[in-house]
Amino acid sequence: MADPKETFYRQFQATASTLQEQIHQLPSFSAVGGERQDAIEHILAGISRLRSDVADASDFVPAYDQRTYSNAIKSLSELLDETTAKLAPKTRFQFKPRGGAATSHTATSPATQQQDPRRFVPSDNYFGEAEGSGSNTPAAAAASEQQDSLGSLPTFGGKNYNEEISRPTARGVRKPSFSVARDITLSNHRRVHIILPSSASRATSAGTLTNLVGCIVDMSVPTGSSGAPFASLSLKTIYKSLIVAGHVDGAVHITGVNDSVLVIISRQVRIHECENVDLYLHCASHPIIEDCKGMRFAPVPACYTTDKEKEETNQWDQVDDFKWLKAEHSPNWSVLPENERIQDDVWKTTVPGAPGLDVTDILRKIGVLEEWGASLKIKDQEVVQSSVKQ
Repeated sequence: MADPKETFYRQFQATASTLQEQIHQLPSFSAVGGERQDAIEHILAGISRLRSDVADASDFVPAYDQRTYSNAIKSLSELLDETTAKLAPKTRFQFKPRGGAATSHTATSPATQQQDPRRFVPSDNYFGEAEGSGSNTPAAAAASEQQDSLGSLPTFGGKNYNEEISRPTARGVRKPSFSVARDITLSNHRRVHIILPSSASRATSAGTLTNLVGCIVDMSVPTGSSGAPFASLSLKTIYKSLIVAGHVDGAVHITGVNDSVLVIISRQVRIHECENVDLYLHCASHPIIEDCKGMRFAPVPACYTTDKEKEETNQWDQVDDFKWLKAEHSPNWSVLPENERIQDDVWKTTVPGAPGLDVTDILRKIGVLEEWGASLKIKDQEVVQSSVKQ
């Protein structure tokens, strides 16, 4: 018999994803004849039903998960509010001071055109070499911990951290603060090393990483014992990368990750359509894989654990393969041999960005990247094409 919590979880995810897609499609509806307003009311009704479903599930959904679902619904409502605000008609007339130039920009001024944080614009060197291979000095690292290592953008409409990260920089490691964000969204990047500082703990209501090629992303600091764990995390379309996801109080969804290394501490893990992934995991429940091949599991490195994990039972090797119903062991996953696991000193000294090492050097040292060849250039093109569709 199916677990009602698992059934509700899948239904909630499907409904929430559909509503999110409907919100993103709102600009395509005509404002004439009430077409867009009808679509908005349909979405509002869907959010209301989803909220009622969560309340009705209180008999079998724990209070902690109820809060996670409520936060997800809140994020949907905020996304809808932001989207409808962008689509609202702009005023036709503006008052100007007598005898002087206009003090406010017109609606067509570039300064008022809000940057969409979901849209990725490749920088001029997007297909060029990685920058700053020799500038990861201890002094530079200490300085960048105290402030954003990236230039500032206008703050109207929210700060576009993805655009900042894509800019050329003298430092090899990017440390965006996410100090004015509600959640962490990293998308459409190639060959960058990102380490989130402690200031990003303000934005861990949810995390989303999509379309990354040859990247290193370390989110362990803001989600650790002195920060705030993610409520939920989604990893999608990631290739030849290292992701240190940090702590997640809720569920982690992993889809379309290939030839990569992941480090995750969470309550639940759902893995779909992944291949050749080494997953260093601490999980309070059975990890679930579906349509996967070449998955290898190991316990999370000690340097990323806290006292909380030491008191829990780690079920990292109790993997359930939903596409393998036979009695014998699934051929789609295995335990990562101890002699092939990344050593503790590499996690502590190399992964954070050792002096003189760029992102490619580090990925080679941990066995993710053998060479930067034609296959990665194909993946680069897929990232750009995917960003244009968003």
